[in-house]
Amino acid sequence: MSASHITAIETEVPKNKVSQKEALRFMTSMNELNTKESQRLEALYRASGIKNRYSVLSDYGKTSGFSFYPADQKKELPTTKVRMDVYAKEAIQLSYGAATKCLQSAKINPKSITHLITVSCTGLHAPGQDIELINSLGLKSNVERTAINFMGCYAAFNALKLADSHCKAGNAKVLIVCTELCSIHFQKGKDEDNLLANALFGDGSAAVMLESNPTIKSLELKDKYCDLLPDGKNEMAWGIGQFGFEMKLSSYVPDIINGGISRLLENYKPGFDYYAIHPGGKKILQVVEQALGITKEMNTQAHSVLKNYGNMSSPTVLFVLKEIWDNLNSSDHSKEILSMAFGPGLTLESMTFKINHNA
Repeated sequence: MSASHITAIETEVPKNKVSQKEALRFMTSMNELNTKESQRLEALYRASGIKNRYSVLSDYGKTSGFSFYPADQKKELPTTKVRMDVYAKEAIQLSYGAATKCLQSAKINPKSITHLITVSCTGLHAPGQDIELINSLGLKSNVERTAINFMGCYAAFNALKLADSHCKAGNAKVLIVCTELCSIHFQKGKDEDNLLANALFGDGSAAVMLESNPTIKSLELKDKYCDLLPDGKNEMAWGIGQFGFEMKLSSYVPDIINGGISRLLENYKPGFDYYAIHPGGKKILQVVEQALGITKEMNTQAHSVLKNYGNMSSPTVLFVLKEIWDNLNSSDHSKEILSMAFGPGLTLESMTFKINHNA
């Protein structure tokens, strides 16, 4: 049976870079927080482990002159339809940017792509991104395509598993594109879950190329394991409201994840060389490090992505994997990576990779 190998990973973010200080000012103003509430929110932002995030919207860096949200806090926020119009326009640009760089890095002719897998939970429309990418990238019109929607932060693993099946079934070249516009779903509200969600999420896109045969530098997909923690079903949720998609993210999520890590680890031998952990939040990373018995320094790539991009949902773990990928050399040949992500359900997804680096 053929194996499957990641042969390129590329990322893309919008042009609007938003510091946590700017985001804090925006959230304080829009939620009309009093002094005590403002101080509590400031403490949350300081402890987030995030320095900057990116958004397709320019409003988060402003205190007035908004182009998307109403300047009058008494007015209703944009409807779900208005937000989906923004998604339809902006998501494809990010997806195209990441996918184009990925094809160039893999040195692959777009016409040779056999399968296209698109991933998103922050927007939908039909014809969707898959068809738009076929046209804009110049893929064959009969390329096999699959859309993985509304699965949240762990969805990239489902895309990788599907691509793995395609590669093992034959001589496949699979392009995966994960794109999320989390920032278009800002919700007003002073409750802890809402404030926490608004403190973490940003926008971004990641594209991955998988092939049946290894190249000079590649990551071979090895073991994979997923688990469901029903106790966390109500602690992380993602629904469609009248004024955008509504995220429920409880502060109890790290504790629930901690309880499930031991079950996950039973399926793997101990001692990996690298770790690509989805940075769902600073506390989640700390809990995972404790459960794995690793230091923050051994998980530095996840902390770096959290600091510089925040949580972008599905592409985030691929940003972490890219930070590892970009620094690999021949001394890393045959070393192994353990990667994992978490999402609604509460779902734990994990996968291991073997590094091939023959030059």
